[in-house]
Amino acid sequence: MTKAKPVVSSVPDLSVIVSMYNEEDSLKSFFTEIQKVLNSLKKYSYEIVCIDDGSTDKTFSLLTQYAKKDERIKVIKFSRNFGKEYGMMAGLKYCRGRAAIPIDVDLQDPPELIERFVEKWEQGYDMVYGIRKDRQSDTFLKRMTAKMFYKIYNLMTRSPIPYNAGDYRLLDRKVINAILSLRENNIFMKGIFGWTGFKSVGIKYTRQKRVAGESKWNYWKLWNFALDGITASTTLPLRIWSYLGTLLAMSGMAYALYIIIRTIIKGIDVPGYASLLVFILVLGGIQMIILGIIGEYIGRIFMEVKNRPLYIVEEKVNIDNE
Repeated sequence: MTKAKPVVSSVPDLSVIVSMYNEEDSLKSFFTEIQKVLNSLKKYSYEIVCIDDGSTDKTFSLLTQYAKKDERIKVIKFSRNFGKEYGMMAGLKYCRGRAAIPIDVDLQDPPELIERFVEKWEQGYDMVYGIRKDRQSDTFLKRMTAKMFYKIYNLMTRSPIPYNAGDYRLLDRKVINAILSLRENNIFMKGIFGWTGFKSVGIKYTRQKRVAGESKWNYWKLWNFALDGITASTTLPLRIWSYLGTLLAMSGMAYALYIIIRTIIKGIDVPGYASLLVFILVLGGIQMIILGIIGEYIGRIFMEVKNRPLYIVEEKVNIDNE
């Protein structure tokens, strides 16, 4: 009598989501480490949802080979590079697990932490996020700019994000469904995670160096990413200039009143050219900054009203749900 094959649940317990771009050198190490950790969680079934974000190297062909060997590995190929945020959204849409864990392919966020994520999840937490307590693998400038961003962002928003918390976390299905219910095109995932609320807890860990390849983020991309994050999460920059404009107008009226009174008492006074020029230049600069910030928000409104899809899927492997 032949032994019956074990029944595999159609709905896995855990979905690991990894968005990647030109990461052919990192794949072998990633799958070795992530599957070692997931296989050690014996009472939990899993799937690995890989999003190829328009790679131009052999990333997709290698992912396809892995998927053919193990149907728990799912692959989604974008038609072009849309960005990591949209890769995570695609992963959340196509994953089927009771919980999802976004992680980077470079292994800077240790897969071993997943076991602790699951322990907290078992205790009733809906979101368990990693907090980078040691970022010595990053440059000094990157650490300082990241620190400034977290401070500025949290001062401006009503849903602050924990300092040094990245995308590496566990999300319960109820959190996933809440995120997928959003209908916005300008996405900042860290802000969305904070906005959803739910019962959350952080776990500190040490961030490692990349196992292979190079980071696709440069300082210009990080600047634009930070700008997108702030404008996607709060309108406070617009409100600040409303307050500043009111203050400048009141100061101007007070100064005009002073000039009128001084003229009545002392007669006509010839104003200084230098002080007048400085005033005009400063005021003109402030107006340009205001127009720039307004333009940023108008540009995002323009992108939203076009109502384009977040991404375009060119090909799927081992994916049977829409």
